[in-house]
Amino acid sequence: MSYALQTLWHERQRYASGVLAVTFSAVLIALQCGLLLGLFKITSIPVDNTTADLWVGSREVSSVDLGKPIPVSYVSRVEGTPGVKSVELYIANFANFSKPGGGTELCYLLGSQLDGDSAGLPAMLTADQRNALTMPGAIIVDESDMTKRLGLDQDGTPKINGKEVKVVGTVRGLKSLAAPWVLCSEHTARYLLGFLMPGDHVTYLLAKCESPERAWAIAAELRSQYGADMGAYAAEEFSQRSRLYWLLRTKAGVAIGYAALLGLIVGSVITAQTLYSATAANAKEFAILLALGVPRWRISLMVMVQSFWVGVIGVALAYPVCLGLRLGARQIGADVDLRWEVQLGTVVVTVGMALVSGVFALRSVRQIEPMSLLR
Repeated sequence: MSYALQTLWHERQRYASGVLAVTFSAVLIALQCGLLLGLFKITSIPVDNTTADLWVGSREVSSVDLGKPIPVSYVSRVEGTPGVKSVELYIANFANFSKPGGGTELCYLLGSQLDGDSAGLPAMLTADQRNALTMPGAIIVDESDMTKRLGLDQDGTPKINGKEVKVVGTVRGLKSLAAPWVLCSEHTARYLLGFLMPGDHVTYLLAKCESPERAWAIAAELRSQYGADMGAYAAEEFSQRSRLYWLLRTKAGVAIGYAALLGLIVGSVITAQTLYSATAANAKEFAILLALGVPRWRISLMVMVQSFWVGVIGVALAYPVCLGLRLGARQIGADVDLRWEVQLGTVVVTVGMALVSGVFALRSVRQIEPMSLLR
């Protein structure tokens, strides 16, 4: 291994293109996957920003924004399940937002109870904002939606479903992929939705359990008993379900994965060619080793070790580049989710790519013969 590293350092100019190719591939793969995860985190914001351990909604609901009204009477089913500490009502439904200056925009109402320990209360709300939402018709939106999507910088009164509303505050971190999220109280949500949400129905029942881990077992128990007319999911499970639905629905994952695959192929070809050329350039030295009695497999192993270190060095160079690009993306409002699974997957794929490239470079080793020294 030390000899392989010494060779890499001595011939660093020759191996530089291969290292840079690995770096490029690693950066592309990590950023593409991180952008994909960051993009679809938006679709589960209502779930991720509440303290509920269990979400109960309509049967086989695919995403948090696709829930259908269910009877309030289902509360007794959830409350009667061992391990459930409390249950509350939650309304989530599409509505038409009339801009003050004219025009309409589809929005998504999120109506929760406003108690300090409410399971459906968004974590980003302050105490003053919770108090402000108790007023009838009061709403809160993300500051990024104020002007471009909802036109709230213009004179006039905004309306939702033809009823006047008042924006009493803004928050950050409530961006949406489709319709803007609109926070309000449960009472305001019922008022704005009217006949769309009957008085004896809600969209979801939110429950707090003895522990988040216990919620998985409770959800499975509720589905086994009442799966014919309602669905129950642990908060983490429902969050993943919402992201997966949008991922498959929009096919964005296929497009981003295809781009990452192209980067991997380009990096593989350049790395393989670099390693092949470097191995062929060292043919005389390898021939001397063979003449001295060094087994060919030891030389082949050295080439594979060099390939491994080319991959490791490339990944090491890619890491700070990814962090810098993630910081730059945040400045323009894009979220790059470089969780440890993404980083580990990037390391495995890129180092594996380098090793595969080393296998192709072994062709030049097979062609080396000690007799070539006499030419």
